[in-house]
Amino acid sequence: MSKEPKYGKMTKKIIFYDSDKRYADLKIRLAKDGISQPQFFRGIVTGYLMKDKDVMAFIYKLMAAEKTDLVEKSIKKDKKLINTGEETLEKFALGEHEIENIFDILEKQNPDL
Repeated sequence: MSKEPKYGKMTKKIIFYDSDKRYADLKIRLAKDGISQPQFFRGIVTGYLMKDKDVMAFIYKLMAAEKTDLVEKSIKKDKKLINTGEETLEKFALGEHEIENIFDILEKQNPDL
């Protein structure tokens, strides 16, 4: 009997190198802001993966520095999709609370799901 992989449950270490000056500056800034290094990096990664509007605005600045046609097309496409999604949410007036209510109603009507 083979073991199923624990995808999504295993921890992985993310490592990159930077200068000692930038490392020290980061540690000082994080301490000043009261944020731990893991909180900072996990928060940034989560914002990026969830396509947080503010995080993505910064990512687009990074991408724009590359100045390639592919990057510019990607930025335009992402911005258009985000705007379309925001317009849809506004159109249907679906906030997090309303979405939760929908799932609660579905769960009550279909307890076997």
